[in-house]
Amino acid sequence: MKGAALEQGGFQWKLGRPSGRSSPGVLLGIGFLLAAVVWPFVGKEYQVYLSLSFFSYSIALLGLNLLFNYTGLISFGHALFLGIGGYTAAFMTHKYSILSMELIIVVAVVLSGLVAFLTGLICVRYIKIYFAMLTLAFGMLFHSFLMKTYDLTGGDEGMHVTQPKLLGMDLSQMDKMSFFSGPYYFYSLVFFLAAAFLMWRIVHSHFGLSLQAIRDNPDKAEYLGVSIRRYRLYAFVMSGCFTGLGGALMAPVTGHMDPAMVFWTHSGDMVFMTLLGGFSNFFGPMLGSLVFIFLRDAVSSFTEYWRFIFGALLAALVILAPGGLMGLLGKVWSSVAGPGSKEQAA
Repeated sequence: MKGAALEQGGFQWKLGRPSGRSSPGVLLGIGFLLAAVVWPFVGKEYQVYLSLSFFSYSIALLGLNLLFNYTGLISFGHALFLGIGGYTAAFMTHKYSILSMELIIVVAVVLSGLVAFLTGLICVRYIKIYFAMLTLAFGMLFHSFLMKTYDLTGGDEGMHVTQPKLLGMDLSQMDKMSFFSGPYYFYSLVFFLAAAFLMWRIVHSHFGLSLQAIRDNPDKAEYLGVSIRRYRLYAFVMSGCFTGLGGALMAPVTGHMDPAMVFWTHSGDMVFMTLLGGFSNFFGPMLGSLVFIFLRDAVSSFTEYWRFIFGALLAALVILAPGGLMGLLGKVWSSVAGPGSKEQAA
C-alpha cells in the first residue's frame, strides 16, 4: 500500500517505496548488526558474556512490547514467562539430562504459550490497571509455587542449569567463558535476529494493525468486526512465547534458576528497560535493555544502591524525555538531518 504511513516513536514509518533517506532506525540496525558480528573478536570476554543477557532480554521485551505499545496493555508479571523458559531449561538439563538446546527451546515456548493462553483467558477480559494487577498476581502465584515446592523446584535455593548441546554438538570440553563468548554467543545472536524479524513482520501485518486499532479505539475496532478479546488473547500468547524463548536462552548463561527470576521486581526491570529505550519505537526496548544491562553492571560495581540511581534516572527520563532514548535520538536526528529525516522506508 504505497504512501501509507504509521507514526511510531517520533518517526513516520513509511510503507512502500524507499524515500531515499536514511533514518536512525535503519542506521542503528545496520550498525548493530556489524558490531554484533565483530564484538566477540574485539570486546573483552566478560563484556561479550554480558551481551548474552542483552539478547535474552531483548527477545523477552519484544514480547512485552507487543502488549504494551501495540495492544495498549501493560503487564507487571511478565517475568512469569521468563521463569517458565528458564525453569524448563533447568528441569530438562539437570533433572532429566536432556541437553539438546533446540528441544529445550521448543518445550519452553510451548509451555509459555500454554500458560499464557490459560492466564490470558482471564486477564484479557480486563484493561488498564486491572490487567496489570492480574498479571502481577499470576506472576506472584508462580513465585510462591516455586518457593513452596522445595522437592520439585529446589525452593529458594533454585536449580542448577547444565550446559546444553548446540545443534547436537557437545561442547562441554570447552572452557565455560570460551563457550559463552563463542558458540553460544552466535547461537543467541541468530535467535535474536530471527525473533526481531518475526516480530517486525507481526506488528506490520494486518494482525498488528488490528492490535493498534484496538489500542487506539476499541469500540470502533469492534464495530469494524475485530474481535477484541480474541485478538488480545492472541497477542498475550505470542508475547508469552517470545518471553519464554528469552528465558530459555538466559538460563544456561546464569547457570542457575531460582524464584527471584519471577519476582515482581524482575517484571519491573523489564518495564523499566522498555520505558528507558522508548516503548513507542520498535527498536526502543532493545536499546533500553542494552543500556540497562551495561549501566547496571557499571553502577552496581561501586554501590549496592543501584536501584535508587536507576529510579532517579527513570524519573528524569519520564519528565525530560517521555519518548525514551529512541525519542531523544529521533529529535537529535531531526535537528541534524532536517525535517525530511522522519521518513523511513520499511
